[in-house]
Amino acid sequence: MSRMRTHAKETAALPAEQALLNAPPEEYMSPAQLAFFRQRLLAMREALLANADATSEQLKKAEAVADTSDRATLEEEYTLELRTRDRERKLLHKIDAALRRIEDGSYGYCEDTGEPIGIARLLARPTATLSIEAQERRERRERVYGG
Repeated sequence: MSRMRTHAKETAALPAEQALLNAPPEEYMSPAQLAFFRQRLLAMREALLANADATSEQLKKAEAVADTSDRATLEEEYTLELRTRDRERKLLHKIDAALRRIEDGSYGYCEDTGEPIGIARLLARPTATLSIEAQERRERRERVYGG
């Protein structure tokens, strides 16, 4: 079977977000849920890489502009674009780490407490490594003691 058809078949078999949210606690991080998050992370990764490629192509095709104000505007746009790509590069590292956690069985569990992070939080932030409570504790500590 072709890779594209296999991918479509796997995607069709994945649960919907609402089904994940309604799943009983004993199904937490079941193979179907892990497959759902793996697919979501891979899609995010693919989109970020496409953005990086588009930016690279855009910069290669950039023309020299004679007018200094036009050049300054263009350079500012490029700076903003490169800053965005840098944030996305950091997100790629988090996505790759999350994919590794799926493979080693630790995905979905708080790195501080070992408790489930929760489906709703993972839907909002698939790269999360902390439960909401642990994240809040960490942020309070950083405010009190500095980053």
